Order: sequence, then structure tokens, then C-alpha cells
Amino acid sequence: MTASTTRTGLAAIATEANTFAIVAMDQRNTLKRMFHAAGIADPTLEELTEIKADTVQALRGTASAFLLDPTFGVPSLAELPTDGPRIGVLVAAEPSERGNVNGEPRTHRDPALSATWVKHQGGHAVKFLVQLRADRKPGPDGIDTSAEVLDVVRQVVADCREVGIPSVIENLIFPLHGEEPATPAQKADRIIEAAIMLDDLKPDLIKLEYPGDAASCKRLTESLTIPWAVLSAGVEFDEFAAALRIACDDGGTSGFIAGRSIWKETVGLERTARIAYLADEGKRRLDNLVQVIDGRARPYTEVTAR
Repeated sequence: MTASTTRTGLAAIATEANTFAIVAMDQRNTLKRMFHAAGIADPTLEELTEIKADTVQALRGTASAFLLDPTFGVPSLAELPTDGPRIGVLVAAEPSERGNVNGEPRTHRDPALSATWVKHQGGHAVKFLVQLRADRKPGPDGIDTSAEVLDVVRQVVADCREVGIPSVIENLIFPLHGEEPATPAQKADRIIEAAIMLDDLKPDLIKLEYPGDAASCKRLTESLTIPWAVLSAGVEFDEFAAALRIACDDGGTSGFIAGRSIWKETVGLERTARIAYLADEGKRRLDNLVQVIDGRARPYTEVTAR
């Protein structure tokens, strides 16, 4: 892999314009389920690694960085040519298996998956997935999942600061036990309220769901003191591109961290067909997203300089 030898901090995973055009390939269990849906019941380690290597190789030079898992993603880098455009790398450091209480997700950290461990993987930043609801109260069992999340994020941020690499916190909201489906307004509130709680802990970047409309994006940005990037959540490409444009023009996002909306159709393809698809349609999609953020996304340096 071509390391980032001259860039440090968020610059190591950012574009020259100090925005984020990051391709996410950190799926593990989700990727296996995608293979199952494509008719491959038991994908091999080689298949799970090759799809990541092919995606990185096809899109390097356009993506500012790649978000990879340590099981299949990071090992895939060893298959790539050592020459060519640099590859910024975020490594997913959350455990692949997470617990729950009454069906609600819990968050924990494996101390072995530390910032030092990420650097040893060749990573330039730590990505850590959490699921936080600001309005979730302890249940009769006394378990406070919100406090658990904040404690873990506090540890991750401190660890990254000590080691000297950025912390990127991803949050996904979720329904509470027995809760009715959220309205668009409720979903926006939950995304923003959780983001504010994470902002208080000062990670370097937060990766968030699209809050639904221009007004909610604006409210989100006005509530934060750190940069945020919008995630694709596996939606169709055109839908994500439209949301990203709104998040840039009206919401002050600093870019995107997008995965399945770019490459999901390649799952289950024969390798030659997959490589051809990525070089054509995958590259076209990523180029499109880069064009969306060009001149629109807010440079992270404008946020961190405040």
C-alpha cells in the first residue's frame, strides 16, 4: 500500500480541499449477508478479501480515503500494487459482535483494538461505530446504554489523542424497545440530539445519517463545533447523491463516507465482471459524489479553526 507519508491528522483522510470523499468498505457480517442474498451461501475468506481489494484499487486516486475493517479490508491492501495514488485508511475499531438489551444495541470497546493497534494496521484514523439515543433512559434493570456509549467514546477520543491520530465516531440511531416507527421530524431530532452529545466529547469527525431535509441539516451544523460527514446507509445511489447535495448546500457537511451506494451491485459478480463494473459504474458514481462536494462541502479546517 502507498502510505500517507506527508499528511497527518484529518488531512491524511481528506481531499486537497480539506473535505472528505471516503469510500466505506468496513462491512463484515453485513457483507456476508449481501453475499448470501446474491446466492453465495458461504463466501470464502478469499472472496471477502478480493472484493475489498478490487474496490480500493479501482477507486484509489479519486477517494480521499477508504474505511476498512481489520478482518478482510486491511489484509486486502497487501494485494494492491505499491505504486500509484496514496491510500488514506480509516480502520474500524469497534468489535464486530455487539450485545443488546431488550433488542436495543449496547456499546463496548475491546481495549486491544486501540489507536496504537490501528496505526500498526497502517491506519491513519480510528473509526468507531456507536448507537446513541440521547433520550434513552435507564430501564428497570438499571442499564444505561446512553452512558455506556458516552463512556466508550470518551475512551476512544482520549486514546486517539494520546497516540496522535484522528478519532472518527459514527452514530446510528435506533428504535427503543416497543417504540413506534419514527416520523421524519422525530428522526431528525434524534440524529441531532445524539450528535450534540457526541460533539461535547470532541472527536475529530463524526459520521452521521442524513437528517432528512435542508432545515435539519442546517440545524445540525449550527449545533456542532466539530465537522461532520454524511453516511449513505445503503440507500440507492441517486437518493444519496441528492441528499449529499442538500447536506452541502444547506447543511454545512464536510463531505461523505459512502459505501454500498457505490459498490453494492458488485457483490456476487465474477471477479473480472466486478473489476470492470468498478472501473466504469463505480468510478462514475464516486466521481459524481466528488463533483457534488466540490466547492459545496465545508472544509473541515473552517470548523476546527473556530
